[in-house]
Amino acid sequence: MPGLLGKKIGMTSVFSAEGKNVPCTVIEVGPCVVTQIKSVEKDGYAAVQLGYEEAKEKNTSAPMKGHFQKAGTTPKRHLAEFTGFEQEMNLGDTVTVDLFADTLYVDVIGTSKGRGFQGVVKRHGFGGVGQATHGQDDRLRKPGSIGACSYPAKVFKGLRMGGQMGNKRVTTHNLQVLKVIPEHNLLLIKGSVPGYNGSIVSVLK
Repeated sequence: MPGLLGKKIGMTSVFSAEGKNVPCTVIEVGPCVVTQIKSVEKDGYAAVQLGYEEAKEKNTSAPMKGHFQKAGTTPKRHLAEFTGFEQEMNLGDTVTVDLFADTLYVDVIGTSKGRGFQGVVKRHGFGGVGQATHGQDDRLRKPGSIGACSYPAKVFKGLRMGGQMGNKRVTTHNLQVLKVIPEHNLLLIKGSVPGYNGSIVSVLK
């Protein structure tokens, strides 16, 4: 699907035509520069690679400097590939938020906030076992039994337990586009999107 890279700015709210206060997320989308065009003949698939945000020369490796010079652009911090663009793209072309001018719904891909090590109640929604009496005062948020008694005498893979929570790639589908502000490269999307303020996200048609 065609799309662009952007940065999550934060959340706010706008009033709809019916007078309802609608929560929305503000995303700075683009401008993105075409840094590579992949074809079926050469690469085995067709895609357009886009670069977003300026990067310093000293922080760019020599191979990547050559990659950007070939595209006729300055070094970029973030790269991503998208498919299905209607218009023909050339190296060095700039794609802006106008891509979503007539779009009603988008998908947003981002990295969720990292929550660190969490227990089963917060991570998986366990209700807690045991009672607050009979010596169980410190067992309310424990997971309970995690394995069989004699056979197979092991803990099965995939058992829900405490562990790292968040910091995962998350895709949110069918988010409504409330407003496009091309003069500031902003996109207002109804509801929330994954990630913290300032994180990089991919917005797909």
